[in-house]
Amino acid sequence: MTKEIDEQTLQTRSELSSHYKSIVSLLGEDPNREGLLKTPERVAKAMQFLTKGYKEDPEKVLSSAMFQEDYKQMVIVKDIDFFSLCEHHMLPFFGKAHVAYIPNKYITGLSKIPRVVDIFARRLQIQERLTTQIKECIQATLNPLGVMVVIEAQHMCMQMRGVEKQNSITTTSDFTGAFQQAKTREEFINLIKNK
Repeated sequence: MTKEIDEQTLQTRSELSSHYKSIVSLLGEDPNREGLLKTPERVAKAMQFLTKGYKEDPEKVLSSAMFQEDYKQMVIVKDIDFFSLCEHHMLPFFGKAHVAYIPNKYITGLSKIPRVVDIFARRLQIQERLTTQIKECIQATLNPLGVMVVIEAQHMCMQMRGVEKQNSITTTSDFTGAFQQAKTREEFINLIKNK
């Protein structure tokens, strides 16, 4: 990091801390109580980490490890753990992402797929958009014959508040190209379900 970025990060953290101190007070707590003295700064740091995806370029990550390869079968990275914040309540949702693509001259380093998932997850999100953004990024960057993304997640906004359904799982999917064929989609689903 450059000094300029560090100063900006510290300035943002300071402003966030001030707001969180006000929030603690508005909730009926004493922000000057010993246990809460450093809480506003800790929350500010946590929020900067949990939303760091805004400062990262997922297409750049993918293209930094593109390799020409004559492989035209499905490439799957499954069970990618992710954590995100829902944009409606800023409560966590988390789960697993499963990503497949069928190369068209180019492949990417396998670690780059989970990094793309993390970059989009580390923003205020909804699961549906997260699914589509991952798909669109891979399609735009690698130009494969097809991409499919399936995300399974638990949402704290449904479990801790509201309907309070602790065991509910939300599944979303999106796909392009070759995955529009039911047979190809079924192959992917069968491969991610086999443990």
